[in-house]
Amino acid sequence: MITLLLAAATPALPAPDPQRLRSDVEAMVAFGTRHTLSTTTDPRRGIGAARDWTARQFTDIGRVCGGCITVERVARRFTGPRAPEGVNVENVLGIQRGRDPNRVVIVGAHIDSRITDVMNATDDAPGANDNASGVALVLEAARILSKHRFDATIVYAVFSGEEQGLWGGELLADTAKQRGWTVSAMLNNDIVGNTVAQGGKRVAGHVRVFSEGIRASEALPEQIARRGDGGEDDGPSRALAKAIDGIAAGVRGGLDVFVDRRPDRFGRGGDHEPFLRVGIPAVRFSVAAENWDAQHQDVRTENGRVYGDTADRMDFGYLAKVTAINVAAIRRFAGAPAAPATVALRGDLSRDTTVTWAPVASAAKYRIRWRRTDVTGWTGSRDVTGTTAVLTEVPVDDHFIGVSALAADGSESLVTFGGRDRTRR
Repeated sequence: MITLLLAAATPALPAPDPQRLRSDVEAMVAFGTRHTLSTTTDPRRGIGAARDWTARQFTDIGRVCGGCITVERVARRFTGPRAPEGVNVENVLGIQRGRDPNRVVIVGAHIDSRITDVMNATDDAPGANDNASGVALVLEAARILSKHRFDATIVYAVFSGEEQGLWGGELLADTAKQRGWTVSAMLNNDIVGNTVAQGGKRVAGHVRVFSEGIRASEALPEQIARRGDGGEDDGPSRALAKAIDGIAAGVRGGLDVFVDRRPDRFGRGGDHEPFLRVGIPAVRFSVAAENWDAQHQDVRTENGRVYGDTADRMDFGYLAKVTAINVAAIRRFAGAPAAPATVALRGDLSRDTTVTWAPVASAAKYRIRWRRTDVTGWTGSRDVTGTTAVLTEVPVDDHFIGVSALAADGSESLVTFGGRDRTRR
């Protein structure tokens, strides 16, 4: 039994439903192919029908909650090696308005599928785990979280064009920038529903969360400054992954989070990466161990070996657990204030460290966190109401320090890593 508990004062949320997740995955598989270049006019087959179905799901969820979710369809034409004649890439968004319409938490997944030939847009490409699993998670998160109101706006995003070049992620990252959104977190879910790995071994105890350290959005001088401050393991996306790890520990009956210290799997990518390029904290959830016979493969059996990404190879109980972690994380980040924009440290030639940070409009108070430089997780903390504090006997030479913002109910933002105060010489 999965129970979502964040704190004693926070009521538990209902558990994600494995059978409902299965039903959603099977509905998407039934469209035959969801290749981005497939038909958009057939009402029962292809990417167009799949996107229409997704929009109806968001509409139905919004109807149940009295209109709390509205549907937007954002599109742009892209051209590239995998779409040489160009293709209209459309994202389907379910938007749950918060008290602050400009501060946003995004949970997303790509709906498009493919088989062995990336250009084959007509043959069946069931794409059950890659990535109907992620879309089912996004829909289930909307069903659960739409029953509550949050300070931040939640954007439930279903992307197209991932297999052609991460185009759906690029489109939404650009949309966020154009609309002036302050995005506290972006959670990308891609291949999140199997537990039997290549070779038949079952790995069901954890989920991988990938994150960057040094930021893709930072110019070289900023990267040099981060290196000088020792912040390689504390960029916003790494802070997001670490926070998710802590949140997962509070989901009873759930999964461990493996904080994978890469932006994505070795040499591969996902829809969170365009967000990283524009400075948005973003991570990727993916299963503990992949089965490559069930990814990007024509459905077939050769020499007794089964290929194809079909729903019978998935573990919907595991998918429910990954969904539960996403729901708990979204709940926290949508309920918390934004993270402080900057944190500055002074304390060279001293045993004490002065910490100063930018104020956050909706913060009830702040939490200063610190740890010795030889460990990766925060070990000390202190809550304060102002925007400056002195940590006695916490020498900056030997400690990393950061600050988060707290809501009145204790919901905590990401931790902003403290660097040298460069306003002083």
